[in-house]
Amino acid sequence: MRRLLVFVAIATLLLEPVAAWAHAKLVKSEPAQRAVLTKPPSQLRLWFNERLEPAFCIATVVDASGKSVTSTQAAVSNTDPKLLVLPLPRLAKGAYTVQFQVLSVDGHTVKAGFRFEIREAASLK
Repeated sequence: MRRLLVFVAIATLLLEPVAAWAHAKLVKSEPAQRAVLTKPPSQLRLWFNERLEPAFCIATVVDASGKSVTSTQAAVSNTDPKLLVLPLPRLAKGAYTVQFQVLSVDGHTVKAGFRFEIREAASLK
């Protein structure tokens, strides 16, 4: 019985830190990564697997030349603490890169990005 208790205690200690090592991971985005759109989106929405620290989350969208096309700040949603939202201006055709840096409540910062593209809608014949 004593060996079983020692085993359980050691297993608990070994497994506990694993949760603390987690990082916020992007689980979904609108527009999606590598999306090819025919209409420009009105906002960027990024969902993560962990709650975010609102004061330490940023996102921007840059065009193909590397110039930022966003002028407002991203904000964590009031109704979903795992959702970061960035209003977008009317985007022209072209390739865009989303860049973001978020701090999750576990204290880890994640910095990443992805691309999407806006193309002209195919004409119907």
